[in-house]
Amino acid sequence: MSTEATPATAETPSASSNADALIRRHTVYSMAAGLVPLPLVDIAAVTGVQVKMLGDVCEAYGQDFDAERTRSVIASLLATVSGISLGRGVVASLVKAIPVVGTIGGMAAVPVMAGATTYALGRVFAAHFESGGTLLTFDAAKMKDEFKRQIKVGEGVAESLKAEVAAAKK
Repeated sequence: MSTEATPATAETPSASSNADALIRRHTVYSMAAGLVPLPLVDIAAVTGVQVKMLGDVCEAYGQDFDAERTRSVIASLLATVSGISLGRGVVASLVKAIPVVGTIGGMAAVPVMAGATTYALGRVFAAHFESGGTLLTFDAAKMKDEFKRQIKVGEGVAESLKAEVAAAKK
C-alpha cells in the first residue's frame, strides 16, 4: 500500500479548482443577496454569503474556519479599500429607500458591487491559502493592493454573470 499522496485527477479536483467553483457560485449568491430591496439588509445578506464562501474555501484548502474571525478579517480587508469604493456600495444600498427610482437604481448597482467584492475576497483568500497562509496569518494591509485589483476583475466577472442570467431568462 502506497503512502504517496494521490495527485489531483478529473475524479479528484484540486483545492484550487474547487475554490474557483465555490467563488463563482458564491459570487452569484452574493449578487442575488444584493437584490434584497431593503437598504442595509442587502449588505448584511451579502456579508453572510461572504462568510459562508470563506468557510467553504477554508474547507477546500483544509484550513480551520472560525466565523467570528472571518467576519473580522472581512471587515479589516474592506477597511483597507478607499472610503470612496466602499461608500459606493453603502450609498447604492441606501438609495433603495427612495421609492421606485431608488429601488430600481439600487437594485442595478448593488448586485454588481456585491458580486465584485465577493469574488475579490474569494480570490485573495484562495491565493493566501495556496501560498501556505492560514486564516490566522492573514494580513489585510498586505493584501489590500491585490484585493483592489481583484475587485476590478470581479466587476467584469459580475457583469458577465449578470449577462448570462439575463440571456438565460430569454
